[in-house]
Amino acid sequence: MTSWKITVAGPRPQIEAALLAHEDVPDWDHGIVIAGSEIAEDQPDDWLLEAWLPRKPSRADKAAITALFAPAPPELIIEQLPETDWLVLSQQGLEPVRAGAFFVHTPDHPAPEEPGVRRFVIPASQAFGTGQHATTAGCLTMLTAMKQRGVTVRNFVDVGTGTGLLAFAALHLWPRAIATASDIDRVCARVIEENAAANAIPAGAGPGELTSVIAPGLDHPLLAARGPYDLVIANILAGPLVELAPDFARALVPGGQLLLAGLLTTQEDAVRAACRRVGLRLAARLVNGDWSILWLRRRRDARA
Repeated sequence: MTSWKITVAGPRPQIEAALLAHEDVPDWDHGIVIAGSEIAEDQPDDWLLEAWLPRKPSRADKAAITALFAPAPPELIIEQLPETDWLVLSQQGLEPVRAGAFFVHTPDHPAPEEPGVRRFVIPASQAFGTGQHATTAGCLTMLTAMKQRGVTVRNFVDVGTGTGLLAFAALHLWPRAIATASDIDRVCARVIEENAAANAIPAGAGPGELTSVIAPGLDHPLLAARGPYDLVIANILAGPLVELAPDFARALVPGGQLLLAGLLTTQEDAVRAACRRVGLRLAARLVNGDWSILWLRRRRDARA
């Protein structure tokens, strides 16, 4: 498969601002995948924004990237990438992850036998959430902490589930819960089904079974009918987390738990402020690299 890449170099604040601007573009072409990272460990203030495309960048594609840096147009470095089986290559680079009570690995990496640790095999795929990203690993750690601190979950939903991994983990920790996983991307329907089968996660609508649905946020009749929830998980992006904060609060039972991730530490204040406005209070936070993982609770006296 031949693909192309657009790269922009700049100081970290400029790249982070562009990533935030990307989240606010309502009609972003999801064929263009972008990410930001430091150039090297010894250059923490020098960052790159990289955008991958399945085609040669058009004038509109280049304009979309440039607009993220308004009002100062950046220098775009455009390159054609060699034909590569990116799925195989990505699996080779995904090392196993041990997080909380879980060990996550791809089929290429054997899983060790370790008492008390639940192993999940998650192939590299078109969906997000293989466990290697700091936000996903942080959520696995935080879910484990919730269980250890005595949180009881009878009914939960994983919003923006991607591969389904966090829903699988929550169902392992609370095996009699009514479990729902949702995502806006239709590709995830097949991915979740295949991963559930590979990890012996039963599909269905009863306790201990997983139901999946394609929906934007919590906007679906099934998600409304299955609520309110003891636990809502959302490992997505900071912009949608801010927008969905009122929906999260309404979807939770009084005293219910909310696990949020997908936000940079620089975005944490905005997300927490949106949550405070709707009666969600911080219970614990975890920082994994540049990413914040937040455990919040709905106030028992908060109105839905």
